[in-house]
Amino acid sequence: MKKIALVVAAALSPASAAAEVKSSSLTHFEVESSATVAATPAEAYAMLGRIGEWWNKDHTYSGDAANLSLELRAGGCFCERLPKENGVIEHLRVVSARPGQLLRLQGGLGPLQAEAVAGTFTWTLKAAPGGTIVTQNYAVAGRVRMGMEKLAPLVDQVLVEQLSGLQKRLSGK
Repeated sequence: MKKIALVVAAALSPASAAAEVKSSSLTHFEVESSATVAATPAEAYAMLGRIGEWWNKDHTYSGDAANLSLELRAGGCFCERLPKENGVIEHLRVVSARPGQLLRLQGGLGPLQAEAVAGTFTWTLKAAPGGTIVTQNYAVAGRVRMGMEKLAPLVDQVLVEQLSGLQKRLSGK
């Protein structure tokens, strides 16, 4: 309940990310959110690669965002070390890396990893007055036992929270 309250509070703040469930059905969903960050496109892109500095630890398997890494190159891994288990999790795999412009990854985040789905996650960066507009889009298709249409708003909330974390980190908060 606390997480939902934080997400609602973040969504209502004036500098928050604008979010949208663009579409959903039994077999797919697409969520998108945008925020203006106080950084150049190159700086924002570099911060994506320092994901452990801004991703919420509550949405990790290890409970510590410092265990996250993201290699900014095609074939690079958005991975998480599991020190207590001497293990690792691949969250997503980079398929397109264009510094200062776009970072695209494929795979299933969180509980989607255990489902029969294909997902494409894209961050797009565009220069704007006062910084950079960062748009993140996650399109997922396949079969989810609880139903995609039920999962879409939950995924949207979690991803808006992450984008807000990026935005705060780039503003120095």
